[in-house]
Amino acid sequence: MCPAPVSKNLPRGFIIPIGGGEDRVKELHIHRRFVDLSGGKDANIVVIPTASELETTGADYNRIFCDLGAAEVDFLPISRRADCENPRYLDMLDKASGIFLTGGNQLRLSTILGGTGIAQKIRRRNAAGVVVAGTSAGASIMSEHMIAGGASNSAPTEGAVNLAPGLGLTNAVIIDQHFTERNRLGRLLAASSYNPFLIGLGIDEDTAAFIGPDGVLEVVGSGTVTVVDASSLSHSSMWDASRGQALTLLDLKVHVMGEGCRYDLVGRHAYPPDEHAAFCALPNQKVTTS
Repeated sequence: MCPAPVSKNLPRGFIIPIGGGEDRVKELHIHRRFVDLSGGKDANIVVIPTASELETTGADYNRIFCDLGAAEVDFLPISRRADCENPRYLDMLDKASGIFLTGGNQLRLSTILGGTGIAQKIRRRNAAGVVVAGTSAGASIMSEHMIAGGASNSAPTEGAVNLAPGLGLTNAVIIDQHFTERNRLGRLLAASSYNPFLIGLGIDEDTAAFIGPDGVLEVVGSGTVTVVDASSLSHSSMWDASRGQALTLLDLKVHVMGEGCRYDLVGRHAYPPDEHAAFCALPNQKVTTS
C-alpha cells in the first residue's frame, strides 16, 4: 500500500494517530479538535469501525461526533473485502471532510482494507486535504510500515516486533499505541532499528499526535508521545542478531513529550509548549471533492 501522491496545489489533510483509550465522555478534547479541523459545524465525518468486532462501535462514534456538532456523521459497516468496492461507500468518502478509523485489531483492518478501493480513496482524500484520525489499531495502520504485533514489557530484541504494510498516509514514522500503559518501548526501539530513517512514535492512551501538512506534530491529551529518532545511530546489532537476542543500539535520541509539545518530523527537532503558538495552525486550505 504505497503512499498517495500529494497535490502540488493543496496541502494534505492532518493525520491524527491516537493512542487508544481516549476520553469519550467528559471533555473529549481530542475528538473535539478532530471535528474542528474537519470543518466544525460544517463537518461531514465518516467513521470506519472495521478493526472492531463490536457491532456498537460505529454507532458509538457517530453519537460522539454528532454531539460535538458535526453537520453529518455516518459509518461504513465494512466487514469483508467485497464491501470495500461498494460505490455508495466510496461516494461517502468523496464527500467527507473527516475520516475516523476506530480501534480493534490492526491486522483485521489491514487484511480487509489493504489493496482495495477504500484504502486508495482514504489516501487520495487525505492528499486532497481531508483530515484522517485513527485510534489504537486505527492509529497503527496510518503509516507505510505498520506494527502488527510483538512483545510488550521487554527489552529491544531481534524478533520483538512484527511489521506489515499500512495505509501509507505517511512514510516518515512508525506508530505504536497504548504505549506507556503496555510498556512498548522495547518493541518500538526494535522497529526503529530496522531502518533508522523511520521516526518511532509511541502514543499513550488518551493522547494524540496531530500531524500537520507541514510535518510538524502537536501533542494533545493527558499522556505523552515518545519520539524515537534513530537517524544518528552509530551502531546497531540488528543485522546479525540471532532470534530473541538483546540488541545494541548506540546514539539513539529519545524525546518524551506532554501536551502542547511539538516535533518537526522534517527537521527532527522537538519544541516545548509555547503558550503563544496557535494550535495546529492551518494554511489557507480548501478540501477538494471528487
